[in-house]
Amino acid sequence: MKLSISKGELHRGLARIQAIVEKRNSMPILANVLMQATGSGEAGTLELAATDLEVGIQGNHPAKVDQEGGLTVSAKKLFEIVRELPEETVHLEATPTSYLTLRCARAEFTLAGTSSEEYPSLPSFSPEQTVPVHAAVLSNMIERTMYAASVDETRYNLNGVYLEVLEETGKIRMVATDGHRLASADRTLSADSSGLASGVIIPRKGLAELKRLVDEDDADEVELAFEGNNGLAKKGDVTLVMRLIEGEFPNYSQVIPSAVERELTLPTESLVQAVRRVALLSSERSRTIKMEISDGILAVSSSNPDLGDAREELDVDYAGEPLSVGFNARYLLDAFSALHAKEVCIGFQDDLSPARIIPTDDEDTLAVVMPMRI
Repeated sequence: MKLSISKGELHRGLARIQAIVEKRNSMPILANVLMQATGSGEAGTLELAATDLEVGIQGNHPAKVDQEGGLTVSAKKLFEIVRELPEETVHLEATPTSYLTLRCARAEFTLAGTSSEEYPSLPSFSPEQTVPVHAAVLSNMIERTMYAASVDETRYNLNGVYLEVLEETGKIRMVATDGHRLASADRTLSADSSGLASGVIIPRKGLAELKRLVDEDDADEVELAFEGNNGLAKKGDVTLVMRLIEGEFPNYSQVIPSAVERELTLPTESLVQAVRRVALLSSERSRTIKMEISDGILAVSSSNPDLGDAREELDVDYAGEPLSVGFNARYLLDAFSALHAKEVCIGFQDDLSPARIIPTDDEDTLAVVMPMRI
């Protein structure tokens, strides 16, 4: 392998795979990046790929190839070297003993590597049909739901975000829950969504990589496909493949309050600041705060025998029955942060029912937070 590539192009490709390469030592080679040079001359391509056997990413980058070939080297160390290089052409050459020589301006590095043949094969997935989705739409949906996915490995089917196509509207919906809170977002696709497999669970790590992909500066549209237990996202010359979570997602609609008797509309920033301040004296373990609603007042309070008490009042347009309900402050703050709304409408049924939070400017997004006994 012998080629020349711009520093910016190489840096972008290596940055993209850093979160995927395996940090643990179960298979040391998974900490490497697979580099393959194909083509010849100015029409050549450098392929950079990485996988942790669950999620894999592969990107093609224009390069001047003098000799085809490949090898693998430490993804982290190569990225750190390239990041510090001047903005000039980088020359890469593999030796017969699988060392990589890198030259840029007057700097030269030699990295120990392994043969490309030793690298595990990346998940191969060639779907019959892909569906184009605007990158901004996908990014928005992931941001509004992913925070509620469970991190408890024993609840494997909740360790991701559920994606389904709503037959009655043609919209796609993402839902996540960890049993204590739930997040849901519906969006309309510009393309026909019927070609998208419905009822799949996308794992957290795959979703995080998809979010990085759709948030890149040149991201306009991505092609999505799901088939069997595989998912694929393609953006230009970059392909992301992931293994989907096998299992049944719970019937989340049972958790969402169908009707609420008490509703408050509040500026999000004022409420967030009040909850943050009051939570400073909440229990370190449970983070419990209390919300008390009465005529024209929402009182947020906390009490900790070891630290003391806190209480803050907010003016609200409310004239119904008084209500007192407890919540985990962190769950509320996570929901408010993900919704990105100037105002939120919070609906309550009673002191033992979950709270439903909807941005006033986006009725297709909601968050549900379960109450805590106080």
